[in-house]
Amino acid sequence: MDDHVALWSQEVPDFDARVEGIAVRLQVLTRYLDRHRDAVLAEYGLQWWEFKTLHMLRRGGTPYRATPGQLAKQLGMSPAALTNRLDALERRGYVARSHDPDDRRKVVATLTAAGRAIWEQGIGEIQKVEQGLVHVLGEGEQEQLERLLRHLVHATET
Repeated sequence: MDDHVALWSQEVPDFDARVEGIAVRLQVLTRYLDRHRDAVLAEYGLQWWEFKTLHMLRRGGTPYRATPGQLAKQLGMSPAALTNRLDALERRGYVARSHDPDDRRKVVATLTAAGRAIWEQGIGEIQKVEQGLVHVLGEGEQEQLERLLRHLVHATET
């Protein structure tokens, strides 16, 4: 990365090497985490989109259910595309769909015991990868990095 930044510093007038260094390193870390996350999920026969859908159901808390509309909104996708996801996850036994007990006109998707188990295995292994990366830093450095990244993320949200 240092060579990359140095090269562009020589080639582009008014090049901000510090900004480039930060941006490129964030991209490298993102690719690292994505590759390792995908490798972990592959061990469990899952793709990222499957895990993410299970994740959204799990994060809602017990009884781990949501309407397809709620899930589509959380995942930033169309309800039709989500229906295809739910079909696939239901075939694998990770999700069950039923009518909402409070309003029979609505359908709800519920995380099954098998879906919850595979999510827990996957999230545990993903956390190990993330911890392995972050634990190269001391506790104070981790806290500082977390504060700085929070600040950058807040800036993107405004």
